[in-house]
Amino acid sequence: MCGFVVFTNQINDANQVIENMMEAIRHRGPDAGGKYVDADIALGHRRLSIIDVSEQGNQPLYSEDGNLVLVFNGEIYNYQQIREELKNLGYHFRTQTDSEVLIYGYQEYGTDLLPKLRGMFAFVIWDKKQKTLFGARDFFGIKPLYYAQMGDTLLFGSEIKAFLQHPAFIKELNTDALEEYLTFQYSAMDETFFRHVYKLQPAHYFIYQDHKLEIKRYWDVAFQPDESPSLEDWVQKISEIFHDSVRAHKIADVEVGSFLSSGVDSSYVAAVADVDKTFTVGFGKDETYNEIGWAKGFSKAIGKKNYSKVIEPEEYWGELKHIQYQMDEPLADPAAIALFFVCQLASKQLKVVLSGEGADEIFGGYNVYSEPNATAYDKLPRGIKRGIGSVAEKLPAHRGVNFFVRKGKDLEERFIGNAYMFTPEERKHLLKIQTNAPDPQELTAHYYNRVPDYDDVTKMQYLDLHMWMAGDILLKADKMSMAHSLELRVPFLDKEVMAVAEQIPVRYRVTREEVTDEHTPYITKYAMRLAAKQDTPQETAKTAAKKKLGFPVPIRVWLKEEKYYTIVKKYFESETSQKFFHTEQLMKLLDDHKDGKADNSRKIWTVFMFLIWYAVYFESESIAFGI
Repeated sequence: MCGFVVFTNQINDANQVIENMMEAIRHRGPDAGGKYVDADIALGHRRLSIIDVSEQGNQPLYSEDGNLVLVFNGEIYNYQQIREELKNLGYHFRTQTDSEVLIYGYQEYGTDLLPKLRGMFAFVIWDKKQKTLFGARDFFGIKPLYYAQMGDTLLFGSEIKAFLQHPAFIKELNTDALEEYLTFQYSAMDETFFRHVYKLQPAHYFIYQDHKLEIKRYWDVAFQPDESPSLEDWVQKISEIFHDSVRAHKIADVEVGSFLSSGVDSSYVAAVADVDKTFTVGFGKDETYNEIGWAKGFSKAIGKKNYSKVIEPEEYWGELKHIQYQMDEPLADPAAIALFFVCQLASKQLKVVLSGEGADEIFGGYNVYSEPNATAYDKLPRGIKRGIGSVAEKLPAHRGVNFFVRKGKDLEERFIGNAYMFTPEERKHLLKIQTNAPDPQELTAHYYNRVPDYDDVTKMQYLDLHMWMAGDILLKADKMSMAHSLELRVPFLDKEVMAVAEQIPVRYRVTREEVTDEHTPYITKYAMRLAAKQDTPQETAKTAAKKKLGFPVPIRVWLKEEKYYTIVKKYFESETSQKFFHTEQLMKLLDDHKDGKADNSRKIWTVFMFLIWYAVYFESESIAFGI
């Protein structure tokens, strides 16, 4: 795993600037650094050595004739097969790295190389003769790739913080992104929180030549349910392809470990991977927020050693600035901080760890996926439901009333992903500034419009695969692991696993046909859970049906304590807060939560994380001494 920076060169001190940019992302690759600079381009790379740990694997890498220059972040799991194909075509390799297949693969296949790859990646290749820059991001967006146009300078890189070191970079807050963030809890737009800085979307590539940037999609998920195989057949297919994916994801010249929570995803990974070490974090002694006891028992059952850590509240709050700095953009997912600590724990033992991200999105694991057609009410005519919902919207908010409001709307109107913090009306009421942010439905429509014929469950999965997973789940996985120079691999997010998952009928993803518990009228990830059960020790088989906690964080409890209430209050009443928000409304959210009138914890946390991020990036607050 690595990090890189690239910029088109119109400056005299390009060598020093690229060094400064590389230093800003040293945490992504502390083992080695390298650069290439000419009159047109500057490329810098920081390396975390995983495959071919010798100096031969250092980057930039060059083609045999010296014309192509590569900087690469990620892993290509099928590189050995591609390497053999290219060798048979006459190409000569000087390293044992997976990186080198990108150079000759691009030379041979051009953009057709991308569908051949199996892995996680972001890379850029400079063609000296053609003066062309080519780059791509992996299928799911596991690895980040940002770009920015600043005057005549184009920048690319693994992290935005590196861009701040370039003299042409103008740091300006994108307030449109702020308004959208208040709804989604993550940066949901292509343009980031920094004006004129964009994310290259997953499964896209770019070509830059003659001052023109062209961006195209090269792959997409295509759910096509196959009703012919039996449930048993699907379980076997899942088992076979997942075992194959885990084998591929374990390729390394260094030790590999595994994260472990109490849910089926990480348990399945740990059991199949047969690694020696698992890692778990939790809070306090209450099992509501602590999975350590369970994880130790599971690890013992599969014959592995579990390393664990109880995170104290002071530690958690003390790292918030550092974490928001590492994120580049604000993220309000409290689990990101727990992930920071489990990465910190694992990094003391090894360089590579496996994790269970992606299983919920591809196999249908979120509880919200059970909502479509869950009740007899769903069978009523659409017009009746919409009429009742319209009336219900005029009534005071209440759990029962909210049911009719929700059911009165089409999926495309009500579902924007796994988080929905502030409604468009609430965020407008809260913000003091005016923005040009689009309605959330304008962002989600881009994806819904591509799959109009999918059933509602599959539409939800498709949206989450493209927005929630890339914007929240994979963002925190990459940034929190790389903050500790740790490579995090996700064997569920493999294109071959996806090829199987997208054929599974929806009734084997979210089922009500196979009721195993009278208190559980549905089972999510049903076929995958059955596959996992085959590899789970009998004494821990309940994992397959267990609702995971996923490193839960007790912010709801903390925000009622005077110490942490006071910290948030300071931020909510600050001059910065007054610049963006109606602070009296923020304080009402905070006070109502503290007094037990409402659970506003997630809304409070969303605003609080933005204010911390802003203080670090725009007010130059130190990240070294906590809050």
